[in-house]
Amino acid sequence: MTDQAALQSVLDRAAAGGRITKEEALDLYRHAPLHALGQAADAARRLRYAGTEHIATYIIERNINYTNVCVTACKFCAFYAAPKDTKKGWSRDLDDILRRCAETVELGGTQIMFQGGHHPDYGVEYYEHHFSAIKKAFPQLVIHSLGASEVDHMARISGVSAEEAIRRIHAAGLDSFAGAGAELLPERPRKAIAPLKESGERWLEIMEIAHKLGVESTSTMLMGTGETNAERIEHIAMIRDTQDRTGGFRAFIPYTYQPENNHLKGRTQATVFEYLRMIAIARLFLDNIAHIQGSWLTVGKEAGQLSLHYGADDLGSIMLEENVVSSAGARHRSNRQEIIDLIRKADRVPAQRATTYEHLLVHDDPANDPVDDRVVSHISSTAIEGGTAHPELKLISTN
Repeated sequence: MTDQAALQSVLDRAAAGGRITKEEALDLYRHAPLHALGQAADAARRLRYAGTEHIATYIIERNINYTNVCVTACKFCAFYAAPKDTKKGWSRDLDDILRRCAETVELGGTQIMFQGGHHPDYGVEYYEHHFSAIKKAFPQLVIHSLGASEVDHMARISGVSAEEAIRRIHAAGLDSFAGAGAELLPERPRKAIAPLKESGERWLEIMEIAHKLGVESTSTMLMGTGETNAERIEHIAMIRDTQDRTGGFRAFIPYTYQPENNHLKGRTQATVFEYLRMIAIARLFLDNIAHIQGSWLTVGKEAGQLSLHYGADDLGSIMLEENVVSSAGARHRSNRQEIIDLIRKADRVPAQRATTYEHLLVHDDPANDPVDDRVVSHISSTAIEGGTAHPELKLISTN
């Protein structure tokens, strides 16, 4: 279907809230004019958020990377250390993690992302201990952390089911799951970049278990590692099918592969235009997922701002710390006022949100904008500098 009238008919249906097939989504992704695609996605966003369509949100959070030791050795990852790499491998102790939580609260953060490697010694008990300690010290922080891959790993280490693992870490303090580990769900591209991880079907199965236990999550997609356009659409179709059954995905967040310091030789990032087309297609195709998030961290602030005109309603986080994608080459950083300005210059009213997307503070008057410039994203690897470990990190050996 490359006839422009036929394409426009599909765009009109999707813009009005109608469901489109994955075949139609692929045709739109490949052939729809970029401007028309953006117009339809923005119309769908405005329809969904009628009454608050003038608002775009952000969140203040901190990614706390608790270890870089990992057994999965994903080819796109520049962050991990093999278990026997005693020079590169490290784990943070609990006191350091709690100190970072305290800084997050002091700077107005509401959420932490507790993410790291698949450490061969860290089972369910490790996460129970850490989450309960965080919640005891900082009950106001939302623990939006981990993902299906970590659940699969910890359950295997502890010899329990995924359902039991989720119940236990949820009881200990986990509030919701991130979309971590989704990468690419279709079999061929997933095996090409993460051959030791669980299958895409297993990732979705674990998320479905979590949703049925009342633990919601986000969903993600990594673009630009050599996948085809059809595989990109298959990825979001797999997510939509699961969402039809559970309703537990709060948001969809596509982001682009960063090509430095990893083992994917000869791969290139997805272009900005490919990224914007995916944002738009996601808004049109994922009619059962409320929020589409733009990722300024990987595509840059200007492209992130443009995503607000292509169906995104959220510009993600002002991350007080991030070490994973920055290890692979992401160099973008921002502060709170910059994100507010980006949103405002996109002709939207900025609002700080909670993890569950409620508006905490709407910046409807520039004269009342926050002035605390300490709320700055730290987008560079803080784990190891110049080959020397930071004093708060514990270098580890796992035999």
